[in-house]
Amino acid sequence: MLHTHSSAPTEFVTVNGVRYAYRRFGAAKGTPVVFLQHFRGGLDNWDPTITNELAKNRPVVLFNNAGVASSGGEPADTVEGMAAHATRFIEALGFESVDILGFSLGGFVAQQLALDRPDFVRRVILAGTGPQGGEGMAEFTPEVARAATRPEPTAESFLFLFFMPSETSQIAGKAFLKRRYQRTEQDVPSSAAAMEAQSAAIAAWGAVPQRGRYARLEKIRQPVLVINGHNDIMVPTINSFILQQHIPSATLILYPDSGHGALFQFSDLFVQHVTTFLDA
Repeated sequence: MLHTHSSAPTEFVTVNGVRYAYRRFGAAKGTPVVFLQHFRGGLDNWDPTITNELAKNRPVVLFNNAGVASSGGEPADTVEGMAAHATRFIEALGFESVDILGFSLGGFVAQQLALDRPDFVRRVILAGTGPQGGEGMAEFTPEVARAATRPEPTAESFLFLFFMPSETSQIAGKAFLKRRYQRTEQDVPSSAAAMEAQSAAIAAWGAVPQRGRYARLEKIRQPVLVINGHNDIMVPTINSFILQQHIPSATLILYPDSGHGALFQFSDLFVQHVTTFLDA
C-alpha cells in the first residue's frame, strides 16, 4: 500500500486560482474513493481505521473544499458551489470515474455531485446526512447549535454531537478521538469564515422547497449506500430513511446505540458494509 492515513503527505492542486489540499494513499489501481467531510472538518477528522482499511484495495483521496482548513480560495456558501469545487478538483486529478463517500455536509455535496456529474460518479456512500429540505434540517436545535459552533471545539462537544450518551457509545467516541490524533502532522483548523459559509449552505439546503420536496432524489441513478446511527441529533435519522425511500437504488443500514458518528463508532462494520457495496 502506498502510504497510510498517518504517512500520506498533504498535496495541493491549483484550479482556476484555487489551491485545493488533499491526501492520496492506498492501492495504485481501482476506482478511487473521494471523501467529503462534515461541517468544520478537515483532512484529519476522518477515522484511520476506515481510511486505511478501504485503502488496502483501492485509492483513497481525502479532500478539503475551497477555503476549508489548508485549502485556499473563498469558501462556498452553497452546496451547489461546494459540488462545483469538488468537480474541478476531481477533474484536475485526472480521474475518469470515482466513488464518493460523503459524511454529513459532505453527504449533501455527494448528492449534488451524483446529480451534476453522473458521467464520473460511479457509486455513493451517504453517512449521517439527509436530503435537501429534509425533516428537521432547516436549523439545528439550540443545544446542538451551541455545541457545533463553539469557537474552539472540545472533546466534550464532539462526544455530545456525534455519539449517544450511553456508556458504550461514549467509550467508542473516546476511542475514535485517540485514533483521530494518531497522525503527527495535523491539518490546520478550519476558519471562522469557512464555518459561516458552511452554516449558510446547511441552512439553505435544509429549507423545505415549495414543491417537489424530494423529487430530485429520484434522479440519482447511481447505487447508493445510506448509513446512520439510531438517533442522529445533527441530521435527524428519519432523513436516512427518506433517502432510501426516494433514491431508486439505495440501501439503508442503521447502527444501534449510536448517533451522527455511527461510522466511527462501528468503524470495522462500516468498512465491511462499504467494501461489500463498492465491490458489488
